[in-house]
Amino acid sequence: MFYKLIISTTLFCISCFAANDIKNLDSFKASFLQVITSGSDNVIEYKGEVFIKKSGKILWKYKTPVVKNVYINDNFAVVDEPELEQAIFTQLESEINIIKLLNSSKKIDNNSYTTNIEDTDYMIKTSKSDDKIEFINYKDKLENKVEIKFSNVVQNGEISDDIFKFTIPEHYDIIRK
Repeated sequence: MFYKLIISTTLFCISCFAANDIKNLDSFKASFLQVITSGSDNVIEYKGEVFIKKSGKILWKYKTPVVKNVYINDNFAVVDEPELEQAIFTQLESEINIIKLLNSSKKIDNNSYTTNIEDTDYMIKTSKSDDKIEFINYKDKLENKVEIKFSNVVQNGEISDDIFKFTIPEHYDIIRK
């Protein structure tokens, strides 16, 4: 479930590149608050940072409620779980194509955009003052309502490729899926 949520969220955030009504963002980094609501009262919140480069490199750094780092490079993902001292390596079902996702976004009004990726509809909102991505809403395949709010957004800022490199600690267990 968590991995499907990460993949779905990643697809969603990549689609958010299109929210600026410009199709040429090179990078996006921000703090995030991800709120997942299942049923009427079951809510879980994740906080952390996200880094995305147009080249297909993505890093989700979850800080709460657990520390977890998700490294994605096109169609390959590594989930680093420091608290469990393990890393999970997995091939994604499809390549995350940023250009395709950028081109699929449709502007609804001045600050609203929508896109559909793998039968999931995403609503993207930007700020009125500077067109930075504020939040994304969608329902995942399990009917959970997901909202990701972004703060401290930097678009087209410098992000070193070194941040996307995961070095496996010697004491880690390795899981391949």
